[in-house]
Amino acid sequence: MVNILKKWVESDKREIKRLNKIANKVESYADQMAKLSDEELKAQTPKFKERYQNGETLDDLLPEAFAAAREGAKRVLGLYPYHVQILGGIVLHEGNIAEMKTGEGKTLTATMPVYLNALSGKGVHVVTVNEYLSERDATEMGELYKWLGLTVGLNVSSKSPEEKREAYNADITYSTNSELGFDYLRDNMVVYKEDMVQRPLNYVIVDEVDSILIDEARTPLIISGQATGSTSLYVRTDRFAKTLTEDEDYNIDLESKTVSLTEEGIQKAEKYFGLTNLFDPDNTALNHHLDNALRANYIMLRDKDYVVQKGEVLIVDQFTGRVMDGRRYSDGLHQAIEAKEHVEIQEETKTMANITYQNFFRMYSKLAGMTGTAKTEEEEFREIYNMQVITIPTNKPVIRDDRPDLLYPTLKSKFNAVADDIERRHKAGQPVLVGTVAVETSEYLSQLLDKRGIPHAVLNAKNHAKEAEIVANAGQRGAVTIATNMAGRGTDIKLGPGVRDLGGLAVIGTERHESRRIDNQLRGRSGRQGDPGLSQFYLSLEDDLMLRFGSDKIKDLLESMKVADDEAVIQSKMITKQVESAQKRVEGNNYDTRKQVLQYDDVMRAQREVIYKQRQEVILEDKSLKDVIMPMIRRTVKHAVEVRTQGDKSEWDLDGLVEFAEANMVKEGSITVNDFAGKTPEEIQDYLMDLAEENYQGKAKQLNDPAQMLEFEKVVILRVVDDHWTNHIDEMDQLRQSIGLRGYGQLNPLVEYQADGYEMFERMVADIEADVTKLFLKAEIRQNIRR
Repeated sequence: MVNILKKWVESDKREIKRLNKIANKVESYADQMAKLSDEELKAQTPKFKERYQNGETLDDLLPEAFAAAREGAKRVLGLYPYHVQILGGIVLHEGNIAEMKTGEGKTLTATMPVYLNALSGKGVHVVTVNEYLSERDATEMGELYKWLGLTVGLNVSSKSPEEKREAYNADITYSTNSELGFDYLRDNMVVYKEDMVQRPLNYVIVDEVDSILIDEARTPLIISGQATGSTSLYVRTDRFAKTLTEDEDYNIDLESKTVSLTEEGIQKAEKYFGLTNLFDPDNTALNHHLDNALRANYIMLRDKDYVVQKGEVLIVDQFTGRVMDGRRYSDGLHQAIEAKEHVEIQEETKTMANITYQNFFRMYSKLAGMTGTAKTEEEEFREIYNMQVITIPTNKPVIRDDRPDLLYPTLKSKFNAVADDIERRHKAGQPVLVGTVAVETSEYLSQLLDKRGIPHAVLNAKNHAKEAEIVANAGQRGAVTIATNMAGRGTDIKLGPGVRDLGGLAVIGTERHESRRIDNQLRGRSGRQGDPGLSQFYLSLEDDLMLRFGSDKIKDLLESMKVADDEAVIQSKMITKQVESAQKRVEGNNYDTRKQVLQYDDVMRAQREVIYKQRQEVILEDKSLKDVIMPMIRRTVKHAVEVRTQGDKSEWDLDGLVEFAEANMVKEGSITVNDFAGKTPEEIQDYLMDLAEENYQGKAKQLNDPAQMLEFEKVVILRVVDDHWTNHIDEMDQLRQSIGLRGYGQLNPLVEYQADGYEMFERMVADIEADVTKLFLKAEIRQNIRR
């Protein structure tokens, strides 16, 4: 382990040495840029663009372009990037991750690589974790880019397709990750090229890259349509689930967060639903609903996993504590929670398009990111995104006091101790930021402080509209702020007058999160830019993480010390170490989950790329699609003839061939068995293809307008492809959910999924070609056809 750490530090040192050389070159142009008038500095942008068009690379332009952007920032924003920010900018330009501590000015760091890469004219996307930050950065940093002669777009969900297209056509576009992904999926569902909004994906900088590419990577983006299904089964299984008793009828496995029926529970279910065998194949749907009802009632916790607002169940993001608007749990779990909470059960949906963040962001020509916490996930960034994590030194040394964890026997004793600590610091005037993992704990702590008469602000998933304002004031004298983990990603906490002398901002964590990065994010709110500060985590044996992974060592230690319930047990490095090893285990599990999501989506990715590419070609074609349609018809005809002309001539099914031709290609009665007499299978194929050619020419003549003919071809192909593709996605989704069972038969589920998925795709392509043949050759032509 020591050697690995040594290697890390040394490789980072080497990297920083190399980056320093480039940064020194940037700084060598500082005086030259400072001497230019405003007009001369603005004139650099068209000069750089011209040099790029004439064959210079962005790497060649980097020192001068960075220097111009720095000088521009000084004049427009009153900010001048430090040496360490130039280092970060180079890392971003090279398509890697700059790990920069909170308060080191990541937003300003990004301006240099954004400016440089926008010179190519291919577009730069800057991704933030929410729309508020997109709007803030587009407005504040946009001033600099516009002053330098570039255009800036903001892409938010409320915009119309026209406004989105304008935003994407700008040199620099600010957006959230989900909006980019959904626009990509929607672009591949439109039927006119005028309706597309995105350009080809060129260069992207992801702010809070760990949050977006890792925490959110476990849930794919899905566009759904309505599916038919009854809601009564949700209500019945929910009623049944509520009659059960833990340990007697069902068992919960805390570590894997699963719940299963015991023998007694199974018998109760059979009696309740009037069945002889609950696991009969006919009861698969019921089993699925039962499973969801148990999870909804005994694993999904209100105000932790979800909140209920205005009669609606809304998911809470466990990493940020934010409500995830418009997101629903898939596969019936959301409906099961709606049944549990007695709110209106919304209809089930059918997946029409989906993609994971991993596969979406890997489609960019160049991907870069910045965050305060990425080193713990270095391996994942390298393996999945081919990005290196480079730790940028801080501008001033960090002097924050990070104290070892305090451990208490119960939740109650822990929270009383937290309240005591807050009260003491509040009286002294020291500002306190308290981090909680769930909405319910922030509300519980808030009540404790109310009883003590301590004024405070609560920031949780229920009121994140005021988020930035509350966070920005958290460093003022005497301020007490309780926040879920969402607190302040992207917002700086500046210290008020006199606060430095009181020890700076005190950060108190009320429990450890299952990811070390989230704890580090919370710590990093304090001690920015060389400020003093302190961080302290309070834990109890009843915390979620301790219950799931707490080792017996800790419990034995407590018992041997015989501590009363209300006193602080222990403050030790050993506890901190134990907790961190538990966190590493959870992080490992989560990485495996994400890797698995990606491996399965890779099967879909290959298929999605084929379909989307061909769809694009059809939509963008402006001459004729005959070269696409005729080969489809030929393959369909070939298959039909081969199937019906097997074996001896006397065994051929020529009546079947006539039926096929009449159903798919020609008018009834216009073909007989005699037309095939004496022909070989190849000659029959040629004969049918001649009829198809004749039919094609007839339609072209009838329409007498190449544009109308092209429109007719597009209508046929797109309608058939979209219909089959959405059904295929849904079927693949169902295959994905059921494939795990094959593991019981000693088969590898992923390999099985790949094989079955490939077969299903081949079958779908054949079905598409057969349907295009039929629809195209048999359709009655009308004027003014529209997709």
